[in-house]
Amino acid sequence: MATNITFHPGAVTEDERNSLLSQKGATIWLTGLSASGKSTIATALEQHLLHKKLHAYRLDGDNIRFGLNKDLGFDQASRVENIRRIGEVSLLFSLSSTIAITAFISPYISDRELARSLHEKHSSGIPFIEVYVDAPLDVVESRDPKGLYKKARAGEIKDFTGISAPYEAPAKPEIHIRTDQVDVAGAVEIIVKYLEEKNLIPA
Repeated sequence: MATNITFHPGAVTEDERNSLLSQKGATIWLTGLSASGKSTIATALEQHLLHKKLHAYRLDGDNIRFGLNKDLGFDQASRVENIRRIGEVSLLFSLSSTIAITAFISPYISDRELARSLHEKHSSGIPFIEVYVDAPLDVVESRDPKGLYKKARAGEIKDFTGISAPYEAPAKPEIHIRTDQVDVAGAVEIIVKYLEEKNLIPA
């Protein structure tokens, strides 16, 4: 851990920033198996919010590994560090009055709870909305757009979530979406309605 460092506060308070930008920050954390629809929903949600003139930014699991997390693998320790970093980054976005939309498998409950606690323990309590993007294993395997499940079944990919590594489903997510029953537009509508009901975005 770094020593001899001091936090340098800015000259603008969080309330002032929110007022100037006419928006509150929040993190929408999409979790679920590969091919459950997380990235597709996140992309559509980001587009919808931006078209409403709201500040939103999407952090995608694959995209982040091209840069910030390119030094991490897929073993358990790397997965934990992957989510820790994203929890910190999404908090920074939220503190800038942006709606951060994360799309990560994030298979472990403890890691998602760590990300939540980073937001909730902040002095102003930043909203953290866990969205369980849920689809049965047979459904996501039938989709398999990247051919990853086929490779995992053949033993070509180790530590693949849902096949050779565990996925711990959320017990009490703020939002639960069954993507074998709801299309992308319907999923976005569910999330937007929740944000409106919580007064995080204007109706």
